Amino acid sequence: MKVFVAGPRAITSLNPVVTARIAGLCANDITVLVGDASGVDSLVQQCFADLNYRNVIVYASNGRARNNIGNWKVQSVPADMKKKGFDFYALKDLKMAEDADYGFMIWNGKSRGTLSNMVNLVGFNKEVLLYFTPHKKFYYINCLDRIQGLTDICGVDTRHLLASLLSSGSAMQYEQTSLDMGTPIA
Repeated sequence: MKVFVAGPRAITSLNPVVTARIAGLCANDITVLVGDASGVDSLVQQCFADLNYRNVIVYASNGRARNNIGNWKVQSVPADMKKKGFDFYALKDLKMAEDADYGFMIWNGKSRGTLSNMVNLVGFNKEVLLYFTPHKKFYYINCLDRIQGLTDICGVDTRHLLASLLSSGSAMQYEQTSLDMGTPIA
């Protein structure tokens, strides 16, 4: 079993309930796929390093990991050097969504990259356990409409961000199912 763990660069610390879930991944010997960015990627890497957990793969654009705290295996994902920012790293994130069996996202309701990751995961028919920092709760995400339900409560800027991701092809396209944001998970 492989889980893609990610979240925004803007998050600078992890809630104890999130770190407990991370420890649970270790206890179940889950293969963790994580990116190489600052913020949640680095925080998650630090948690796994502190736990001496070895079953981690760091995905890096063109094989150049910006952060690899535990000196884990690096999975290189080809990226166009002419692209910058989101567009440069989006292929790496898409590859993690494709390779994973499910996702564990930590989201502040604003991050474009984390929103795109959730859209991509459910586009691949994969489930997401989301820790939604504004509510300090976990949500089960399995369709675009649940993501839309969350973006609706985040405000107009986040709704526009989702619409932009979907219309630009930055995130995968697929059919919507049932409209609700899901029940919080304790």
